Amino acid sequence: MKNLYLILAVLTLLSCSSERKAQRHYSKALKHGLKVIQDTDTIRITTLDSFPVIRFDSIVWEKFITTKDTVINFRNVYIPKTRFQTRIAYKERVKIQRIKGKTITKNHEVVKYRFNWWLLLLSFFLGIFSPKLIKFVLTKHL
Repeated sequence: MKNLYLILAVLTLLSCSSERKAQRHYSKALKHGLKVIQDTDTIRITTLDSFPVIRFDSIVWEKFITTKDTVINFRNVYIPKTRFQTRIAYKERVKIQRIKGKTITKNHEVVKYRFNWWLLLLSFFLGIFSPKLIKFVLTKHL
């Protein structure tokens, strides 16, 4: 039993801590294409202060506006896409190009092509009635 306690104590001392695991995952992400970009931005902070001033035996509140520039550092993280995500993005791009190919822009308005339904109906009826019409014409004149 003492040996079991000794083995468990050694295993807990040698196991990975959460910081070590985080460092390992971060280094693996950097190997796979993670990019961390540090950017800075300047923000102007405006504060409104008021203080009392005595004028002509009365108290008047004067307003005083101050502005301060503050520089903020932040990190942008670029996470590379997986093969599945790039495939989906490519399919969406192809669909958008197909839709753009079927539309015409006219005076900054998008006008979609109209389908000629009368041609479809005409070809449908000709396909149905032309064999009967040919049979009728051939039987009457022969």
